Amino acid sequence: MKLKTLLTPAELPALVDRDLTSTCCVVFDVLRATSTFVTALHHGADAIIPVCEIAEARAIHGQHPDYLLAGERNGMKIRGATPADKDFALGNSPREFTRDLVQGRTIVSTTTNGTRALRACRGARTVLAGSFLNLTATARFIHHRPPETILLVCAGTGDAMALEDVMAAGALTEVLLNKAILPDSQGEPAGHACDATEMARQVYVQARENWPAVLQISKNARRLLGIPELHDDVAFCARLDLYPLVAGMTIDGSLRRL
Repeated sequence: MKLKTLLTPAELPALVDRDLTSTCCVVFDVLRATSTFVTALHHGADAIIPVCEIAEARAIHGQHPDYLLAGERNGMKIRGATPADKDFALGNSPREFTRDLVQGRTIVSTTTNGTRALRACRGARTVLAGSFLNLTATARFIHHRPPETILLVCAGTGDAMALEDVMAAGALTEVLLNKAILPDSQGEPAGHACDATEMARQVYVQARENWPAVLQISKNARRLLGIPELHDDVAFCARLDLYPLVAGMTIDGSLRRL
C-alpha cells in the first residue's frame, strides 16, 4: 500500500487526468468543512452534497426545496446577493449542525476549499472525509479495506497549504503505519510513504505533545479565533476521535455515513 499526499490545493487540477480507480482519497479540511460534515452525519444528517459554486447549490435547492443550504465564503455564512436570494440556512461551523436541525435532512454545501477538494476526487475508488474528529475510525476503515494507493488530500487555505490539514494527514499516516495503534497489522508496516507524506507525518510527530495548541497558530485558526461567533470552532475541530464514524462519498457524489 502506497501513501501519497497532496499538500496544497494547487495540486488538485491534476487529479482530473490521474487514474484513481485503485486509490482511496482522504480529504482533510479540518477548519472546517470536513469536520462539519462529519459532525452533521453524526447528528443524523442523511447526506451532504458538496458543490463548488453558490449558483450550483441554489440550483439544487430549487429542485429540492426540502434540502438545507449550507456553506461559507471567507469563513462566513453565505447571504443572499439579491432580495430574491435567501440567506443560506447554515454556515460552515460544526457547532451549527445540531441534531434538531439536521437529523434526516440532506444538506447541500459549498465552501471555499473543502467541497472543491472533495469534488476533485470523485474519480477515486473511495473518497473519505477526514478530520481529527473521526481520525481513528477512518484509519480502521482503510486498514480493513486496504487500497493499492492512499492519497491524502489537504484542502488548504485559498491557494496555499494549511497547517491543520497537513497535521491531520500526518496524524492519519502515523496511525496507519503504527502497529501499536492498529495491533492486528501483520508483517511489514501497512504502507510506504512518499516524501510529502513523510513530511506531513513529521509535522504531526513534532507537534503531537501539544498539537491542539500548535493548530491554533495556523492562518485559518488565527482568523477564526478573531471572529467571536466562530472562536470556539477551533477547539471543537481539534478534538480527537469524538465520533466513531466514517464519512464516505457514494456513487451519486454525496457524503454519507458508511
